[in-house]
Amino acid sequence: MPSSPQTIGLIGRLKDPRVAEPAKTVVKFLEQRGIKVLLGASSELPAELDGLGQVEGDALGAQVDLVIAIGGDGTMLYAARRVAAQGVPLLGINRGRLGFLTDVTPDSLEEVLDAVLRGDYSSEQRAMLEARIDLDGGAAGMPMLALNDVVLQGRDSGHMLDYVTWVDGSYVNSPAGDGLIVATPTGSTAYALSCGGPIIHPAVDAMVMVPICPHTLSDRPLVLNGSSAIEVRIDRRVETNAEVFCDGEYLGDQGIDGLLHIRRADVQLTLIHPAGHNYFEILRSKLNWGRNNRLDTHRIR
Repeated sequence: MPSSPQTIGLIGRLKDPRVAEPAKTVVKFLEQRGIKVLLGASSELPAELDGLGQVEGDALGAQVDLVIAIGGDGTMLYAARRVAAQGVPLLGINRGRLGFLTDVTPDSLEEVLDAVLRGDYSSEQRAMLEARIDLDGGAAGMPMLALNDVVLQGRDSGHMLDYVTWVDGSYVNSPAGDGLIVATPTGSTAYALSCGGPIIHPAVDAMVMVPICPHTLSDRPLVLNGSSAIEVRIDRRVETNAEVFCDGEYLGDQGIDGLLHIRRADVQLTLIHPAGHNYFEILRSKLNWGRNNRLDTHRIR
């Protein structure tokens, strides 16, 4: 990020009062310092923000030096997919429930922004995935980025999905279940974690394949090298259709004639954190680690 950012983008569900209030604070704070603010396109704006310029999400990254996302991790994921390709850093203000990615609280908002503008912050690179669905003998499908995960799931609830997996061209397995999650280290604390996957530190060059409700209990999460190329095909023995989502955003349908490709993306996301950011402190806070439940205290060694 430039030492003196001239233009900063703002993304969030601004019609939500919980998001609108900190957004007004951010805009006022930045404009007092002569910084131009652009908003990601929104259907409704509070009156105080109505005069600001709006830019469609995919074009915002090309016009700003920094993007601030206000909301939960879903807002951060939406923003990440729209700014990573331009190398624009992303800062998250938490107005959601859990907030693994949005680590700035509204009560420290102005203090953190002031420090960031002074260059007093930490930053890190987060790996992203790229997914696409190809048809047999046809052209390659349009790719989509994911910061957390790529999810393959059956379209019909209550019906098992039979699929086949390959890694780097080698056959791995033919599982049956509700679907498959391929997650980055960032996404290892999201849907993959709820399905029994491991927590992977963001600095580890890895990705993880996690089955969703597997029919066979021996079908377990598999940690792979971060440079692995994964292919998934719906089993041709079963007439079923599946859907693919990247960070919850619909990529497309996949039938028996489709081949899902998942690999590490060529771009990374730059995340901005307040100075002193500690990943393990985030884990303790969000997962309630280090607590003695009998005494209701935290143990610190």
